[in-house]
Amino acid sequence: MKVFGSSGTRGVVGEEFTPEFVSRVAAAAAATWDAERVALGRDTRTSGRTFADAAAAGITAAGVDVERLGVVPTPSLVRYCEVEAVPGVMITASHNPPEFNGVKLVGDDGIELPVGRLEAVEERLLSEGTTTVAWDRIGASRRIADANDDYVREMLDTVDRDAVADAGLTVALDPGHGAGALTSPEFFRELGCDVVTVNAQPDGHFPGRDPEPVEKNLADLKRLVAAADADVGIAHDGDADRAVFVDETGDYVEGDASLAALSAHHLGEGDTTVAAVNVSQRLVDVCEAAGANLELTPIGSTNIITRIKELWREGESVPVAGEGNGGVFFPDYRLVRDGAFIAAKFLELLAERDASVSEVVAPYEDYTNVRENLAYETDAQLNAMLEAAAAYAEAADAEPDTKDGYRLDYGDAWVLVRPSGTEPKVRVYAESADPERAATLAREAREALAAAKSGVEA
Repeated sequence: MKVFGSSGTRGVVGEEFTPEFVSRVAAAAAATWDAERVALGRDTRTSGRTFADAAAAGITAAGVDVERLGVVPTPSLVRYCEVEAVPGVMITASHNPPEFNGVKLVGDDGIELPVGRLEAVEERLLSEGTTTVAWDRIGASRRIADANDDYVREMLDTVDRDAVADAGLTVALDPGHGAGALTSPEFFRELGCDVVTVNAQPDGHFPGRDPEPVEKNLADLKRLVAAADADVGIAHDGDADRAVFVDETGDYVEGDASLAALSAHHLGEGDTTVAAVNVSQRLVDVCEAAGANLELTPIGSTNIITRIKELWREGESVPVAGEGNGGVFFPDYRLVRDGAFIAAKFLELLAERDASVSEVVAPYEDYTNVRENLAYETDAQLNAMLEAAAAYAEAADAEPDTKDGYRLDYGDAWVLVRPSGTEPKVRVYAESADPERAATLAREAREALAAAKSGVEA
């Protein structure tokens, strides 16, 4: 049994994801850390309080005190863990639909646990040993009221407030009813922006849109940009560790394009950046132009974090890293994906260039991305699709990269097939400068997988 995927552990509430499971995960983490106290936060999901209570029960039953931060963005919890030198548990399913919830684990260095430490927690969780202490050693619980205030204040001290304020930007903000609704509106106003909002009421039912900030979910934000004549639209996911953008015309900006623009601004000769195996050609081109190195990992923030820490130990400079889903790291600030900080760095770029969003991302819009998902209900369906992916890759006129799934590079285009680390889906990615080429590669891979799945009963 594998508990932790590419970004913590997640599941459908009431099915595989239960209070008992969360309590056990939290207790195993607390016992593995050998900590005296643990910070605990959650996003806005309707199940969040229940699972935070379960996590608190597991932590205190393991003899560890718990400090309850309430509803916070993941980067707010991460900041608290670093400053207070305590590990943390975040109850969130990030971008997943409302029926999901999950757990992310953060070390006392303020960094989500790397692969090796997650494996230690998983081993403890799956062992027969107990993590419960005697009645007179049960941990205490207390509430922390100002974590979000401190998080916003620190970001304001880190960003070039004068440059952003002088640019006179109007920001249309869509926190998607998630935890960022409690912090991002204030943050951008304090930066000197005029801020208009949509879906900015914390609500775990997510009535305005699903938590994932993909184009199909951002119609309200696009309309708001147009209605307010905003300079930029910014959207977060459920725990506000991602930021995606809409330009001044109301057009969606591909996450790969914004990642490339930010990377081009921050990478220099000899620097290294880290991305996942679904990396866009845009970032490859940026690295070549800058004389920077590109390191690839399996998909997921955990894997990127692990590789960045390895590169640090080797003395490498990693000023920026991330994936094309809006999850960008600025490791010199903090090794966390932080939606508000990502957006602030993008605003700095607009201010420094004295340019519009469309002008800033224009050099990185030459390639077309296609992403498709195939859901499965049983392990048999998953195995059939993965066997089909292996056969498809073996027959292709390209050498497969099997670091995470099967990536086929054709020079002018690439396609990647891999199982999701957070949902019961197999994902197909394709990219090319020719839209038809990208669509064809994605369709051919998808058809091979769909045919295999159709031969297996649910």
